[in-house]
Amino acid sequence: MTGFAHELERREVIKTDIPVFHVGDSVDVHVRIKEGDKERIQIFSGICIARKGGGLRETFTVRRIVEGEGVERIFPLHSPNVTKIEVKRAGKVRRAKLYYLRERVGKSTRIAEKLNATHMGKLDDRRTADEQPAKAAEPAKEEAAEAKAES
Repeated sequence: MTGFAHELERREVIKTDIPVFHVGDSVDVHVRIKEGDKERIQIFSGICIARKGGGLRETFTVRRIVEGEGVERIFPLHSPNVTKIEVKRAGKVRRAKLYYLRERVGKSTRIAEKLNATHMGKLDDRRTADEQPAKAAEPAKEEAAEAKAES
């Protein structure tokens, strides 16, 4: 991605409360549903089987079993309709895409839990990394100016 496009996308990203989650993690995705003039939040629980793209175009796929039928939904990561993503448990997988789960049935669809997962409960710092140093530099400048004024 060129510098111009990267800078433009960075400015457009308004969601900064995205948690760190990986493929294989069990997640609850809170989705805003609009029915007529009413609006409600519906939770889609399942396993993240894929992540694609980057920047504003990043998407992730969540799969779950409903009444014996597999259901997959692709969510844009920065969509305003995705209000919250909760990571329930970390999965121990060795693949970037878990499409092989589509052919599996029953207990073979289970994924082992990663017990020493360090990303549980953390927010994704990469989303705000470009803006945090600028904010951190401003108070430091103010403190330096105050110190100069005092001396």
